[in-house]
Amino acid sequence: MHASKGDRLVQHGRVVGQHDQVTEVVEVMGTDGNPPYRVRFQDGREAVMSPGPDCEVRHQEERKPQ
Repeated sequence: MHASKGDRLVQHGRVVGQHDQVTEVVEVMGTDGNPPYRVRFQDGREAVMSPGPDCEVRHQEERKPQ
């Protein structure tokens, strides 16, 4: 998994009714875009995260309108 500052990490809900959790990468702490990442949640909290297999990276360029 590779991410850059400004990318979004989407952690998919694991059970029925649990929503996806979206965070923004504010710092890449690993080398060459690898985890761990410092992320910011939608409510402003920050944490250090090493994403698991239930996460996906949405890169900035994938989100820009064409």
